[in-house]
Amino acid sequence: MTGAERFLAACRREEVDATPVWFMRQAGRCLAEYRELRERYDILTMARTPDLCARVTLMPVDTFGVDAAVLYADIMLPLEGMGVPFSIDPGIGPVVHDPVRTAADVEALSIIDAEEATPFLFETIRNLRHELDGKTALIGFAGAPYTVASYMIEGRPTKDFGRSKGLMFGQPEVWRRLMETLTEVTIRYLYAQVQAGVQVVQLFDSWMGSLGRREYEENVLPYSRRIFDALKVLGVPTIHFGTGTAGLLEQMTAAGSDIVSVDWRIPLDEAWRRIGHDRGIQGNLDPAVLMAPWEVIERESRRVLDYAEARPGHIFNLGHGVLADTPSEHLTRLVDLVHEVSARSGVPV
Repeated sequence: MTGAERFLAACRREEVDATPVWFMRQAGRCLAEYRELRERYDILTMARTPDLCARVTLMPVDTFGVDAAVLYADIMLPLEGMGVPFSIDPGIGPVVHDPVRTAADVEALSIIDAEEATPFLFETIRNLRHELDGKTALIGFAGAPYTVASYMIEGRPTKDFGRSKGLMFGQPEVWRRLMETLTEVTIRYLYAQVQAGVQVVQLFDSWMGSLGRREYEENVLPYSRRIFDALKVLGVPTIHFGTGTAGLLEQMTAAGSDIVSVDWRIPLDEAWRRIGHDRGIQGNLDPAVLMAPWEVIERESRRVLDYAEARPGHIFNLGHGVLADTPSEHLTRLVDLVHEVSARSGVPV
């Protein structure tokens, strides 16, 4: 199988020749070529420049041999079309310069066609599909409404989500209107990505683990479900990503994605039982393991594969993104290991 065939078959829980593998943040600071580019360009400049964006997206495909390329972009990009100024500040992350905190702020948000808001992104996707030539799958993505709303309300990364939850609890109608707006923008954004050529879509709800079950069910789940429902008509596989979600797996599954991504805080076999074997699963090696000696990486990676039991529908990944100081050669060896071990251990052919 090509990487694309392997990856897409696993997304559909079909038989594969080996477990597919890719890494979140696989195009990043662990790559020397990427570090060289970052000395010349900031993140948003690279994301907004099709040639640079495609180049960075392809780096891990060429270096590591992963089965899927993930678009080099940022979950904040749709804010450009909404009239919300932001930057990606070194050492901080996304910074929204005029936070959205009132009913008037929400009403001022714009909803425009995705191609008009971020035309550079769709040019990049079309270029990448040509470059990948069907050999490697192309993953598109968006930030989920709750996670994007958190940045918009807080103004920058936060540990307690105080302002976001305060708006959710204290001004439910403003919260509802904000989430509806973000849901519509996200659906348009992902539709346009699929039309441009992405083959799989991942919805990042990175901060959903900050919520309790009831709060998630009432204030977040309906909007994520609406996005996945809307994508079903396009026929592309969908992945739902979150962290700190061990207490929310059933609710996360109810959103309706084809694949549920889990982090390292719960064994993969236990997570899959709770998700249900009628869904695929993505994960779930701790990214910090890749900082250890190779024998440790091999042991822990084999453990993940053992927990998967060669069941169709497993995509090997980390529980979160590649850490900046990860030796790049560890990722190359890990891709080879996953392919070799899963092929030998009885993944159906």
